[in-house]
Amino acid sequence: MIDSEATRLSRLVALLTLLQTKRTLTATELAQRFAVSTRTIYRDIRTLESAGIPIVTQEGKGYTMLEGYRLPPVMFTREEAIALLTAEKLAARLTDAATARLSSAAMDKLRAALRHADRDHLESIAPYIQVMEPPSASERPNTYQQLVAAVTSHRVVNMGYQAAESGEATLREIEPIGLYLSDHWHVIAYCRLRQAFRNFRLDRISSLSVSGETFPPRPETLQQYWAEEAKRIDHEKVVIHFDPSKVPPAQGQHLHDTKHKYGWMHEQTRSDGKLEMLFLVGSLSYMATWLLPFAGSVKVIEPVSLLGHLSTLAKQAYEAFDLD
Repeated sequence: MIDSEATRLSRLVALLTLLQTKRTLTATELAQRFAVSTRTIYRDIRTLESAGIPIVTQEGKGYTMLEGYRLPPVMFTREEAIALLTAEKLAARLTDAATARLSSAAMDKLRAALRHADRDHLESIAPYIQVMEPPSASERPNTYQQLVAAVTSHRVVNMGYQAAESGEATLREIEPIGLYLSDHWHVIAYCRLRQAFRNFRLDRISSLSVSGETFPPRPETLQQYWAEEAKRIDHEKVVIHFDPSKVPPAQGQHLHDTKHKYGWMHEQTRSDGKLEMLFLVGSLSYMATWLLPFAGSVKVIEPVSLLGHLSTLAKQAYEAFDLD
């Protein structure tokens, strides 16, 4: 009985947090979120209402908190605080200076809400969590936060951009729809100069300003862009089995961080714990240069011709570095 009451109390606290962070939530959404029945959610809502929480029921829409009502800050667990500390360190190293400052300011507010004992614990653990400066840190542009703001407010961005292949410098007007991090930060945007969606690396942006012009929200997503790119090029299906237990965690993470650049489409976990990964690629030799460092943890299922490219690269590497 004690465990069930503790579980319910935890759910009620989480329910309060959700009601403060989202405009409207249906009973079905809440039931799915907490893996309970809708009848349980109805009972929880009545419990909160009887405790004086001003919950508004919108017929046919769901539940929301009365406008302007806020509860005192909910205390964080130590584990949650450490997770946010890790996020702060990642932001400081992997985004830009503006985002790092915002992340640091948010963490200061978190620290102020912690109990003294938890605050001291967070300070003591901080030196033991480090994010190493990536090799491209010196080239990291101070444009990430501006582009995030442009994506969320649907603002047109004016920028100077240098193409990778030709080195040509051009002025672009873009409508950004999203950003992602691979080896570098990229922004996917509709380019008015090229009249098509393009993938821009942030370290190749020489100048950037967010204009006052807005554009209609676009339905396109990053996933749709990658899928369309795979269809556009002359591609070949590649299937591999990847065994994450055969590589250090950092190397396995690198594979997932970079897979989108090589035509990744889908993956699923097999019963033996390996990942079956599907790619649509335009160049098998290009794919081979990416897969070679994962030798021993990757098995090529198809096409057989990819093995030839890998074998050639392996022989070249052996001959180049053979001590005999």
